[in-house]
Amino acid sequence: MDHLFSPWRYRYVSATKHDEGCVFCAKGAWVSDEVDHANYVLARGEHCFALLNIYPYTGGHLMVAPYSHSGTLGAAGTEALEEIMRMTAKFEAALQRAYRPGGINIGMNVGEAAGAGVVGHIHMHILPRWFGDVNFMTTVAETRVIPEDLEAAYAKLKAAL
Repeated sequence: MDHLFSPWRYRYVSATKHDEGCVFCAKGAWVSDEVDHANYVLARGEHCFALLNIYPYTGGHLMVAPYSHSGTLGAAGTEALEEIMRMTAKFEAALQRAYRPGGINIGMNVGEAAGAGVVGHIHMHILPRWFGDVNFMTTVAETRVIPEDLEAAYAKLKAAL
């Protein structure tokens, strides 16, 4: 039997919801450019920020979240909602330039039953997709193969902005 190790996932699968508080609130608080880089924050707006997903579905998987801890679209406020969509469009174009994917998935899971990994803080997922990227590893082995590390994805998307 073959084994594919992904030890970096242990921190995610073993964490309880109260371990670190809200990851988006923590990473949304600006400290310095160096801390933003360490947190893979790609861009900041007035009401929202964009960052790489550190547990990506595919290479280049990023998210846009409001600074405010809002669990629903209605609670986020008009300005934040408008900026989420503007930033989503900006990163759709950046992903096209950086990765040249066959398509892009854009979506939001609101609430635990809908699949939200961070309940209580909405965030838009934006991820490049390619023909054939759903293969036996995903469908049979329930394993993702990401051919690029986060530093490379960060550099590629920063350059594409």
